[in-house]
Amino acid sequence: MFDFSFAIDYNEKSMKTIVLIGMPSSGKSSAGKKLAKELGLAFLDGDDLIRAFTGESLAATIARIGAEGFLKIEEEVLCGLSAKGAVIATGGSAVYSEKAMAHLKSLGKIVYLKIAEEEAERRIPDFSARGVVMRGNIATLRELYAERVPLYEKFADATVDCTGKSVSSVVSELIKL
Repeated sequence: MFDFSFAIDYNEKSMKTIVLIGMPSSGKSSAGKKLAKELGLAFLDGDDLIRAFTGESLAATIARIGAEGFLKIEEEVLCGLSAKGAVIATGGSAVYSEKAMAHLKSLGKIVYLKIAEEEAERRIPDFSARGVVMRGNIATLRELYAERVPLYEKFADATVDCTGKSVSSVVSELIKL
């Protein structure tokens, strides 16, 4: 079992945890790092934690154990977090696990970083090299987008539209929330 406990308890502000969800390339890691720095919080990247747990790239893990095996590891890693005073950037597939999302919601506020499908295509033209989980018969970004967007909307406490916006602009909106 993966166990990552992290807490900064020197003031009430630092006890807030913000969880970022969204499509691959939506800016969860970029905005998350900047947001954490601005707020004086720790930053945790779900994909980095999975890489540390498996000792290999996301693409290599998916190739080795398949999408469902990867999702089990992702769920275990996310459910092992007990972060207070942090910004957590999840992988785009975190929303496939009800258990992980319930756990993350117990830690803090979940914010969906929304981007248009066309923007996702522009930002990452080759998803195969990125290590993106494609379940079942999903083969295209369009299908992946259609499958995931309702899940992001379901779990989000708030949404920030990131389409065409700079990281600084997105972070400003997150701080206002």
